[in-house]
Amino acid sequence: MKALILAAGYATRLYPLTKDRPKPLLLVGKKTIMDYLIQKLENIPEIDTIHIVTNEKFYGVFECWLKTCKSKKKIVIDNDGSTTNDNRLGAIGDIKLVLDKRQLFDDMVVLAGDNMFDWELKAFTDFAKEKPGSFALGAYDIGDKSKAANTYGVVKVDVNGDLEDFLEKPSDPPTSLIATGIYYFPQDKLSLIAQYLKFGNEKDAPGHFIQWTSKDNEVRCYVFRGIWYDIGDLESYRKANLAFQDK
Repeated sequence: MKALILAAGYATRLYPLTKDRPKPLLLVGKKTIMDYLIQKLENIPEIDTIHIVTNEKFYGVFECWLKTCKSKKKIVIDNDGSTTNDNRLGAIGDIKLVLDKRQLFDDMVVLAGDNMFDWELKAFTDFAKEKPGSFALGAYDIGDKSKAANTYGVVKVDVNGDLEDFLEKPSDPPTSLIATGIYYFPQDKLSLIAQYLKFGNEKDAPGHFIQWTSKDNEVRCYVFRGIWYDIGDLESYRKANLAFQDK
């Protein structure tokens, strides 16, 4: 099993903090966001390599960080070649870049690089492996549909807890269950990413791919419970720091 952390964004809403530093390398509490994510992935024994995809602007910063990172897993950093917010490849484009460049054919856990949470990921991967060949996504109930409006990917599940619909930032969310930027892609379905992009579909949010592939493939939903922050702006960054300062 492989892990892929998406870290190629430019985080302009967090300026000036991210003008010269990528968002995943911002400190939250006493660690960087990336160090928290690496620590969570350390506890999944099946993962042998953690891939991180970033951009031309921050590639050197990540290489410097890697020299100080203490991990038992092999960590590989890839540069997607983009230089600005305007020519970025998008999250799905970055996934395809790493798959092609590194010739990956294993089951894969994909994480957004701006996630902060206090739960363990092993339960999620164990859940995902229960049905080989199925996709899985991590969801979180924010408790109020209005908080999800125009902000998050919203998940609707059926009576079995499997994905029934995925709506990217809807104005009128049907539920308060949102995607956390945590996904599981089975090895025999990785080729669908290239197929999805070939049709000219949206390259940015992975939720668009999940919505597309769910028409023909099973997508299972695992609901996380605990503390979770999607660090997208200064206010969410401030709240995450308060929540994790003692951890």
